[in-house]
Amino acid sequence: MLARLGLPLSLLLLAALASLILAMGVGSAQLSPAQIWQVLMGDNVQGQGDALARTMVIELRLPRALSAFAVGGLLAVAGALMQVLLRNPLADPYVLGLSGGASIGALAAMLGGLGGLAISGSAFGGALFSTFLVFGLAHGSGGWTPSRLLLTGVVVAAGWGAVITLMLAMSPAERLPGMLYWLMGDLSYARTPWPPLLLLLATCVVLIPLGRSLNVLARGPQQAAALGVAVRPLEWCIYIAASLLTAAAVTTAGSIGFVGLVVPHMLRLLLGNDQRLILPACALAGGTLLVLADTLARTMIAPEQLPVGVITALLGVPTFLFLLYRSR
Repeated sequence: MLARLGLPLSLLLLAALASLILAMGVGSAQLSPAQIWQVLMGDNVQGQGDALARTMVIELRLPRALSAFAVGGLLAVAGALMQVLLRNPLADPYVLGLSGGASIGALAAMLGGLGGLAISGSAFGGALFSTFLVFGLAHGSGGWTPSRLLLTGVVVAAGWGAVITLMLAMSPAERLPGMLYWLMGDLSYARTPWPPLLLLLATCVVLIPLGRSLNVLARGPQQAAALGVAVRPLEWCIYIAASLLTAAAVTTAGSIGFVGLVVPHMLRLLLGNDQRLILPACALAGGTLLVLADTLARTMIAPEQLPVGVITALLGVPTFLFLLYRSR
């Protein structure tokens, strides 16, 4: 069992480390892996640009790369949880309206002149409110079904999009460019990667022991209940955890789509549907994907930078269509 889980996770971990090294080395000034290693170990970098290399790695590229890794992992794990909950590969925090609620909360805090923890708290409040709204509207006389919940989430997400457009139309002109860029997904100002990284690690530590229950839940609530799983508390736990992960990702980097949609589905095609493997694999693969996408976004038309959400959409749409074609 450990060998079956360890090999793919080890390969994904190596890919994640390689993507971080690439992100630290590529940019306006190229750095070799040896220079990056010397900077990280605190040694003097050879040559005249030692101070510049240290500044680029420690203060600019490393925090941004770690933030991208954390956001990608958060979105991928949230998407995997939602797909287990709804037993639908199209389920995603963005499709179900969680990210829209988080974006509205964060934008409201920005317009109010708040910052830091206030924006994070507002984003989580918005995502949680969207959770309760979707569950409340989808609940019928016989409870809610996955198809009803998915349809309700799509409608609520469309409503949040209209509210976001209204907020942007009423925003001061001087704040509009930054808010628009943030909504497209922007890691330019992500300088504190440790809170989302710690949240990602804590989520994996908490959820992996629940892997067996999640595996049974993925087969249907009736079968899970027959096997002794507390279905309703577990479903609420999944939705609240997905809300928290989505809020943390939106607070750090804005709206970035398709990571939570493509990564879990792709990994299930490659690795199977064991949640004890899929959840940590999503954390590593989602982080790696977003680090590579952000590196491409800031180097493709350098010195200008693209929003990383544009890159994930350009990569995600054809990839997901191809995966759907293969699994017809």
